[in-house]
Amino acid sequence: MSKCLLAVNAGSATLKFRAFTPDGGSLLVRGIVDRFGSRDARLRLDDAQGRPLAERGLDDAEHATALAAMLNGLADQGLQTQALVHRVVHGGSRFSEPVRIDAEVRAALDDYIALAPLHQPVSLEVVDAFSRLDPRLPQIACFDTAFHAGQPEVATRFGIARHWHDEGVRRYGFHGLSYAAIARRLPEIGLARGKAVVCHLGSGASACAIESGRSVASTMGFSAVDGLMMGTRPGALDPEVVLYWQEHEGMGVKDVRRELYKNSGLLGVSGVSADMRELLASDLPAAREAVELFCYRVAREVASLAAAMRGLDGLVFTAGIGEHSAEVRARVLQQLGWLGFEPDHAANLAHARRLTTAGSRLPAYVLATDEEGEMARQAGALLS
Repeated sequence: MSKCLLAVNAGSATLKFRAFTPDGGSLLVRGIVDRFGSRDARLRLDDAQGRPLAERGLDDAEHATALAAMLNGLADQGLQTQALVHRVVHGGSRFSEPVRIDAEVRAALDDYIALAPLHQPVSLEVVDAFSRLDPRLPQIACFDTAFHAGQPEVATRFGIARHWHDEGVRRYGFHGLSYAAIARRLPEIGLARGKAVVCHLGSGASACAIESGRSVASTMGFSAVDGLMMGTRPGALDPEVVLYWQEHEGMGVKDVRRELYKNSGLLGVSGVSADMRELLASDLPAAREAVELFCYRVAREVASLAAAMRGLDGLVFTAGIGEHSAEVRARVLQQLGWLGFEPDHAANLAHARRLTTAGSRLPAYVLATDEEGEMARQAGALLS
């Protein structure tokens, strides 16, 4: 039986996991629990190259059942889990590095549920379920906010009374594990010391200004709703809209939160789908408008982030839409042509690493993100 480090990325409907060597350096097995938390949940295991190893239904909605099946499935492949590392969305101002979860840390993480009400509880439920399964199993938290912790003070403030900022109402930024993974790869494309804007475009979408490998500014702020339009979230929104809903439509907090997290974005604008692939294939005017708005917002925020760095040396696309939608990338680059991007359409359609011509004043690239790999590297370093 070989030992492994298990990286766990829990969402509301899926739980992704990957088993690595104890130092976090090499991927051994990847897996997913689909429909996590429902009676028709299914566990699937693949090897490091994506070849199927095992799949079965769980017939139980309990999180503990799925987690036990996951550990047993790895054991069937000859892997014994020696430590767990979790993606935790919010670390607030306190946690800017990976940390081993003890009773004190676990209690402190409850304080950030109010700042990430749809994401934080799921991660903590999984932490607690693993603690009940095996209290001796070391658990480590890696934070999506941590990569942005070193941003300049001016990038973290809202224009509100100082006491609110001091109480934690400030810009945090998210998708930090994805950006940290991309920052490690910037030397591959000559941007180790450059000024890059990285666009993490997926169901959740954001962009980040990275200078010399460090976060300078991000489109997401106090919550994961701000910034770019997303699958079901609106992105930047005048707060008076929320007051209008409350005062004139009689909407309560739960209604507003549902509107912001579930009914807006690509789904809300199109009235068809939150899936960019379906919208690009649709002939409906509202679907086309949703795609246009998404690309417009991305291009607009790229220019804003370039201003935060007082310059731009390159652009990187990553995550589901960023890595796989040539059409979205082409539209964004076309709108940013004035900055010096000259798309290489053949390269873009082929999903090549470089998307711009040799003569383009500024280069654009596609790089695959690896949140679980980044978690494993951070945890491996902490354990060592």
